[in-house]
Amino acid sequence: MQWATLLAAAAALAQNAAAQNMLRFACSQLVVERTDPLVNPGMKYTPHLHQIVGGDSFNVTMDPNNDPAQLSKCTSCTFNQDKSNYWTAVMFFKAKNGSYIRVPQIGNGGPQGKLVNDGGLDVYYIPSGKVTAFKKGFRMLAGSASNTDASKVKSGAICHRCWTSASENTFVGGAPCSGSDTVAIPKSPTCKLIRQTIIFPTCWDGKNLDSPDHQSHVAYGQGAGANGGGACPSTHPTKLPQVMYELMWDVSKFADQSMWPTDGSDPFIYSMNLGGSAAHGDYVFGWEGDSLQKAMDNNCNLNTACPKAGLTVQTSAQYGACKKKQQAPEDVDGWLKAMPLGEMAVKA
Repeated sequence: MQWATLLAAAAALAQNAAAQNMLRFACSQLVVERTDPLVNPGMKYTPHLHQIVGGDSFNVTMDPNNDPAQLSKCTSCTFNQDKSNYWTAVMFFKAKNGSYIRVPQIGNGGPQGKLVNDGGLDVYYIPSGKVTAFKKGFRMLAGSASNTDASKVKSGAICHRCWTSASENTFVGGAPCSGSDTVAIPKSPTCKLIRQTIIFPTCWDGKNLDSPDHQSHVAYGQGAGANGGGACPSTHPTKLPQVMYELMWDVSKFADQSMWPTDGSDPFIYSMNLGGSAAHGDYVFGWEGDSLQKAMDNNCNLNTACPKAGLTVQTSAQYGACKKKQQAPEDVDGWLKAMPLGEMAVKA
């Protein structure tokens, strides 16, 4: 009876997420390179590799005085008005011979419908009541790229799911970061896909567009998961839309355990050479004018045009065609002798 109750609750959560008005849209890969204008501004060949999506004005420094919405000529995301940049670490598969290859990515399915990506990730903006959209120059970071302690991770905000279905359209599990989701990257051969979820804080101090650690100006509210965020603390009273990244890593090609390392090391690892405890996401706001505020106020939904907010959409071919040349050039495709950590990438 207890299991039946839990399953019913999980199903209800999934249904509520499907019914709740939110922006949910695809962003294809803009570039894969070792830059990080949030944590390492001005540096080329940063300590680890990132995959970046969004506006093509993305650059090594990303001066907060410059508006991506004005500078970008295209965006790799669905909505024409969204020139924001979103980026995460890259997942690698480590073979038993010590070589590495990037794990491919696909779009997501689930109750809200299929999203089409050329690499990249899916982005959600989930409101809970009246929310204040981000301001020009706003940026933030979720997670820590150097963390090795899973107990320090807010498990209701950063998690991984073993997706046992071969198709992303066959929904597995309940609401994000619930049930059997783990901070650690799953390493079962039964996983066809690994879904990574990164949920950002929803409470803002109302003053600072950034902070030295890119986190102190925001805070998580009460509760956990993809519910739009709970009540905010008095130190961070302004309610923001909840930003969530979803990434579908296709590990189906690596199910044969004879390919896996024999030294006990994990077969799936992020580009910091660390596991799920170091998963993180970076966000730089770049919506045109007050389009995001209007989208939240007018209950714009999913990845469809919303005339009340002036939102227009691109086809997957259009947003997938928005690409940028590497600013820190190196060949990161195919098998690599080692993960690019400081040294230039070398083909295996």
